[in-house]
Amino acid sequence: MQAAQNERITRIGPGTACGALMRHYWQPAALVDEFDPRIDPKMQHRPVKAVRLLGQDFVLFRDAAGRWGLLDRDCPHRGADLSFGRHEGDGLRCPFHGWKFDVEGRCLDTPAEPMGSTLCQRIRQRRYPVIERSGVVFAWLGPEGSEPPALPALDCFTAPASHSFAFKGLWQCNWLQAFEVGIDPCHTSFLHRFERDEDGADTARAYGRQFRAPSVGDVDGERWPMTRVMREVCSPEIRHEAVRPGHTRITTLRLINERLTHVRVTHALFPYTFVIPLSPTMTITQMHVPIDDTHTYWYSFFTSFAGPVDKDTMRAQRAVTMTMPEYIPKKGRHNDWGFDPEDQRTRTFLGMGEDDINLHDQWAVESMGAIQDRTREHLGTSDKVIMAHRRTLLQAIDAVEAGGTPPMALTAQEAGTINGPDTIDCIAPADRWETYWQEQVRAKRAGAPWLAGDAQPSVAETRG
Repeated sequence: MQAAQNERITRIGPGTACGALMRHYWQPAALVDEFDPRIDPKMQHRPVKAVRLLGQDFVLFRDAAGRWGLLDRDCPHRGADLSFGRHEGDGLRCPFHGWKFDVEGRCLDTPAEPMGSTLCQRIRQRRYPVIERSGVVFAWLGPEGSEPPALPALDCFTAPASHSFAFKGLWQCNWLQAFEVGIDPCHTSFLHRFERDEDGADTARAYGRQFRAPSVGDVDGERWPMTRVMREVCSPEIRHEAVRPGHTRITTLRLINERLTHVRVTHALFPYTFVIPLSPTMTITQMHVPIDDTHTYWYSFFTSFAGPVDKDTMRAQRAVTMTMPEYIPKKGRHNDWGFDPEDQRTRTFLGMGEDDINLHDQWAVESMGAIQDRTREHLGTSDKVIMAHRRTLLQAIDAVEAGGTPPMALTAQEAGTINGPDTIDCIAPADRWETYWQEQVRAKRAGAPWLAGDAQPSVAETRG
């Protein structure tokens, strides 16, 4: 890739080509949990947070009526930081000269001005639309007055609160390399390879150990975890197909023997979302949100198709690896991501333990540098999905520059037709794996209490 192309697809600040593209989509801005006083006691009387997205600085707050407000962070008077504002129930007051703003950006008070001044009526701080979905506050950063798109009716957005959970974490790198690790089907055979398997553990519920869970199906009566499949079959067949513009289904086949093949079905949703199986009854929908050019928050939505999720346990398992409330991993470049040569020699391919595969991904994307230099890459056949996404990204940037609409910037009607998408990790009969995995998906959906016995595959699976 040429250096100019790499710049074009990674820089996302105001005035950049990719930044203009990104502003066609809703951006996760914060977890609702970040405003919960039980998790962050500072929020009890002052539900205010500084937020940075797409290279811009904002203040996000909640008023006494429970309404969200997202405003430009610099006060329109003299530019002081409104994230230090006084929360007064009906608005946020700048400590510099007392100017006060509500969640709509209206100026409510300019107390230092002379009696009878109408300055307040002429001042309005730029505010940005926000919506709350599945435990996350989303922000619309498009041009003022423009119409936001609709969010697709994905499982992660339609499942009830009892069956969904959201969490996030910071990576010190550009958004694109963070996203690309999730659509790379081959890295799992190496980066997440364990030299031994566990038996009998409830691995589907253990944080960071999802590849320990047994795949759907068996090999001569044995339930193989994906760790074993990845270790024994490291050169899979990769198929990718467009379900619709901006939505790619990725099918990874690992032949076990002449009778059986391992099937893993995942999805990439433009611009930076992937959907993968966590266990036979839970999926992860993960978004890679550009904070600026060199920092990314990943947001993970966990969706259960079986019983309700234990949010307190899931949160506690993840929080122990983070410095809270900034959601910064405790391991990183500063401590070699916890690398242990003995672990690499005897237990894992990477040498960073078995307890948190998210750390493995973090090392991979952060070790590339703040912005990966793609001019030095040598891509192979196994990188076909990554190459396809980059082509789509460049085409979408060109389309926006020409005044067009990029993929997955959806109308309400379009959004309603996009659900699922279905994922699976299964061991299937080699001669009918395509029908087998869809049968298993139908069974999973039929067993989901919140789908009321709907056994049909998602729309995403019946197209293309």
